[in-house]
Amino acid sequence: MQVYILAFIVALAVSYFITPQVKELAIKVGAMDAPDARKVHTRPIPRMGGLAIYAGFILAVFFSMHITNEIIGLLVGGTVILIVGIIDDLKSLPPKVKLFGQIFAAVVLLFFDIRIDWLTNPFGDMVYVDYLSIPLTILWVVGLTNTVNLIDGLDGLAAGVSTIASITILLVALQQNFGIVAILTAALAGSSMGFLQHNFNPAKIFMGDTGSMFLGYMLAAISVLGTVKSAATIALIVPIVALGLPIMDTAFAIVRRYMSGRPIFKPDKGHLHHRLLEMGLTQKQAVLLMYVISGCLGFSAIILTEVNKGIGAVIIAVILIAAFLGARKIGVLKTNKSVSSH
Repeated sequence: MQVYILAFIVALAVSYFITPQVKELAIKVGAMDAPDARKVHTRPIPRMGGLAIYAGFILAVFFSMHITNEIIGLLVGGTVILIVGIIDDLKSLPPKVKLFGQIFAAVVLLFFDIRIDWLTNPFGDMVYVDYLSIPLTILWVVGLTNTVNLIDGLDGLAAGVSTIASITILLVALQQNFGIVAILTAALAGSSMGFLQHNFNPAKIFMGDTGSMFLGYMLAAISVLGTVKSAATIALIVPIVALGLPIMDTAFAIVRRYMSGRPIFKPDKGHLHHRLLEMGLTQKQAVLLMYVISGCLGFSAIILTEVNKGIGAVIIAVILIAAFLGARKIGVLKTNKSVSSH
């Protein structure tokens, strides 16, 4: 059996079977997600389900790969972000404190020499970023951590989108012979999918910030590890396109809040999933539609690795135009009171 398949199966099994125990623990410690005007669920639901995702991922990694210094760095950073998520799920941290925790978790990677040293130049060779590697790595990791965190608004949405993104990066890693990245993304996909069985609508448990920040952090950190292992032009573009849906939703949220004079970190009810529900879709329909969009973006990311730069530029342009037109049609950029008053 291929080792990445083993990692996937171990992660999926552990995550699936541990989730009910995590649910009991969440209820016991009072980690409950109460409904409010911005949320779509109508009764308190236990959160902190990310513990099951973490357990599945960690055990799969120990079970299926040689633990190098870099892997230790990845796991230490992942544990730091998990702890931040647990505290937030229990006590609801202020945004600045949460941001500090995310930055600290990103800095852990730097201590283990996991950093972005190269960037793609669309018109030529790779660009060595030199001393900018530290702020770039922190920005990338914190950005992706928050991106997955922000899309975690419907049953099964963050877990499903993260699974699709992980499988996309896994397929590209296999294509490019990045064994380490392949095993790590297989473990991440397995642990997300195992949890998804309990989290799909109607959800019995939420992953909470414990899970959404861990998934975002891991996808970011594994991608950086991909750039360390190869100065491949595609290393960071693939996760950006694969996570295109939450990235664009976050970008639109920042623009929308800025245009309406709201603090950028203040939640609103204008995200893509909120607008789809307002248009009359059920939770399941909205989530499945967003899975399809994520799947199409994942497929585009894989195609990008096979085509020349000219065709790649055209594909990215088409994605951006489609995203902008779709956002306008659905009303994601609207700043009216129906969006901003929630």
